[in-house]
Amino acid sequence: MRASRALLAAFALAVVLDLACLAVGFRTGHAAAKVLLMPLLAASAARAGAPRLLVAALLCGWGGDVLLLSDADPAFMAGMASFAAGHVCYLVLFRRQGPPHARARLLALVYAAALVTLVALLWPDLPAGLRVPVAGYSTLLTAMAYTAVTRLGPAAGLGGALFMLSDTLIATGVADWPQLPRPDFWIMLTYAAAQFLLVRGTLDARPAPATAYREVRSTTP
Repeated sequence: MRASRALLAAFALAVVLDLACLAVGFRTGHAAAKVLLMPLLAASAARAGAPRLLVAALLCGWGGDVLLLSDADPAFMAGMASFAAGHVCYLVLFRRQGPPHARARLLALVYAAALVTLVALLWPDLPAGLRVPVAGYSTLLTAMAYTAVTRLGPAAGLGGALFMLSDTLIATGVADWPQLPRPDFWIMLTYAAAQFLLVRGTLDARPAPATAYREVRSTTP
């Protein structure tokens, strides 16, 4: 556990450095810090006993992070595919956590409405070649976020929602919508928080280890 906490602290430090570089416009520093984030978080999760699918999802995110450092269109498509693979890992993992809770149907309507509204608004302003890929990716991302909140609970649910927000900020930039000042700062802030919360929610949802037999006191007279 000590190694896991040290790696998590290193992840937090890398996030702070990345956000600081983005705040002052130091792109080289941002690139250097960004590529450290998911490997550190994945290593921390692995040391804490995380399922392999969780580590795989984080490493897919790392692949997307690296690819999106390039402004080339093929790199953007490959980065989106890498993140999509990560969402598939998350989906499979989350669906193993048991049945959805009682509010799942209501939340399904909420997430579906958010997906349809976002895609409908973005569609006219997206480059023609990106419309279908973005719509497909958004559907997968929304399914991941919905499954996180209905199978794991509030922490993972917030992580899924922040992932949706982060990628929505990217999509609005691709669609050439008006942006917040320093848009990459907000993208990375919500993204780093999203991945951390998905990890935290997954680890918290693990069943408690069985008590060793020798530690169990018999209540039999």
